[in-house]
Amino acid sequence: MSAPSANAGWAQLRQQARSLETQTESLFHTYSQFSTAASIPPKPSQEERTTEAKIEESLQKRESTIGQLARLLDSEAALTSSALKQNNLSLLREKLSAHKKDLVRLRGNLQQARDRANLLTNAAEAEYMLDERNRIDNSHNMADSVLSQAYAVNDSFVLQRETLGNIQRRITMAASQVPGINTLIGRISAKKRRDGIIMGCFIAFCFVFFWFFL
Repeated sequence: MSAPSANAGWAQLRQQARSLETQTESLFHTYSQFSTAASIPPKPSQEERTTEAKIEESLQKRESTIGQLARLLDSEAALTSSALKQNNLSLLREKLSAHKKDLVRLRGNLQQARDRANLLTNAAEAEYMLDERNRIDNSHNMADSVLSQAYAVNDSFVLQRETLGNIQRRITMAASQVPGINTLIGRISAKKRRDGIIMGCFIAFCFVFFWFFL
């Protein structure tokens, strides 16, 4: 391979590697934003998976390009290969290695952020369920208290009814045992009825008198 042809191939591959570096850094910027989102989903979104796949593809292409540069540089061993090319190749390798580590770091940060978000969500759900359970328990306790009061009032009514029934029975028994008590009560009732009739007739007479003579 002639020196001009080798130099042209080197320059083209180096430019391709640099372009892939820029692409990787842009994808890293997008990928890092997923871990700082206000509401991170419990599972990776389609956009997140696509971005991560693009980063891995970019890293693979860079590794392949760097391999081609290394082979090209080895083929120039018989020629005068400059130290500048060796330095450029080393920088490309170092940058690729750093970006691979960055991918692992960003992936870990994203997983930690997702775990924290899920933990907070689970904690909030657990607190909500606990509050709901307390409200239900309070409702049940209130219902039990109302029922207890209702049962107590019902028992009181039953007791009062039984007491009145006993008193009525005792009065009836006592009245039946006193000689002439029923006759006396009957006479009193008859007198009240007779007095009522007399009073009614008197009122009617007064009404008729005033109607005809006034």
